[in-house]
Amino acid sequence: QVQLVESGGGLVQPGGSLRLSCAATRTFFSANAMGWYRQAPGEQRELVARDSRSSIINYADSVKGRFTISRDNAKNTMYLQMNSLKPEDTAVYYCNVVWGYRDYWGQGTQVTVSS
Repeated sequence: QVQLVESGGGLVQPGGSLRLSCAATRTFFSANAMGWYRQAPGEQRELVARDSRSSIINYADSVKGRFTISRDNAKNTMYLQMNSLKPEDTAVYYCNVVWGYRDYWGQGTQVTVSS
């Protein structure tokens, strides 16, 4: 059974940084796409960053220049480096990986940006 386990969320002041991690129990080499999404209270889940099999990376306009998605294939771990955090970045962040035609999701990790 494939599992995605996220970590790294927490409370940070505006302007601060966090790095989220997503460890998978399956190799990324066969993944069709992977990415990070977030969902704020009362809002729909939205794409934050996505890395496709063709290595095309897409970012939401709201995070461009501040967030960076990366991966370590040897560790089957994906990261989201978040810099210059704003209160509007507050949300539950989920990692997502597509193997074959199926989406797999992590359990989510809370990020709260507040002074």
